[in-house]
Amino acid sequence: MVNRHRGEIEATLDGKSYRLCLTLGALAELEHAFGEDDMLAVAVRFEAGRIAANDAIKMIGAGLRGAGYDIDDHTVAAMRVDGGAAGFVDIVARLLAATFTAAREGEWDRPLETKAA
Repeated sequence: MVNRHRGEIEATLDGKSYRLCLTLGALAELEHAFGEDDMLAVAVRFEAGRIAANDAIKMIGAGLRGAGYDIDDHTVAAMRVDGGAAGFVDIVARLLAATFTAAREGEWDRPLETKAA
């Protein structure tokens, strides 16, 4: 079962259900893979809705590894999903939304607080 508060999603790849999560380590992996300086730059990269197949492979692979699976990008590239390319784009979009979108109204009792340095 996925935990939305941890940024997890569920996706079916090759007929098997997987949990995906972009942990801090997974985000660092993506920063390096995409040549970005920070994790928000990774999100901005996909904001326009344009996703290359190679980007989807890296994003889904990082999400799988972030959730604890030992699956490399080569294996991800050979996986199938219902809906074909659109199905992969949907997984990436849901994963990004789960990682970077604030909780909907009423999901948290109060906003996160930050302390001044």
